[in-house]
Amino acid sequence: MRIALYQPEIAGNVGAVLRLGACLGAHVDLIEPMGFQWDDKRVRRAAMDYIDHVSITRHADFDAFLQTVGDGRLVLFTTKSTQSAYDYRFGAQDILMFGRESAGVPDSVAQLCHERLRLPIRADVRSMNMATAAALALGEALRQTGGLPG
Repeated sequence: MRIALYQPEIAGNVGAVLRLGACLGAHVDLIEPMGFQWDDKRVRRAAMDYIDHVSITRHADFDAFLQTVGDGRLVLFTTKSTQSAYDYRFGAQDILMFGRESAGVPDSVAQLCHERLRLPIRADVRSMNMATAAALALGEALRQTGGLPG
């Protein structure tokens, strides 16, 4: 299972997702450009010492990332979908993708995804934090595929 972050803008969110990947055994793909310098101390502060326990790949752009997808399905989490992530059947090779905190992904990227899913939230709020969404999505995907550790 992999988590892909498309042009993330907030260092603390990336650090939190790296820690999530370390704790649950998921590879993390970072699709550049990012909205901060990679050596930003906020990444390490959020990831803490867990950053040494996660597999990370940085990609120069979306096209470079696409070269690594292989047989995996690219599953985009977006507020623009009506299909609930809890009604979807995940596979062990799925790549869970999350867009920029401010704007998601462009339509051209969304069109290349195998599936677009939404995490259900109350109607009177717009969206949840990207790192929180990644935790919910990865937890459900690993539960379904029997990939939860321990």
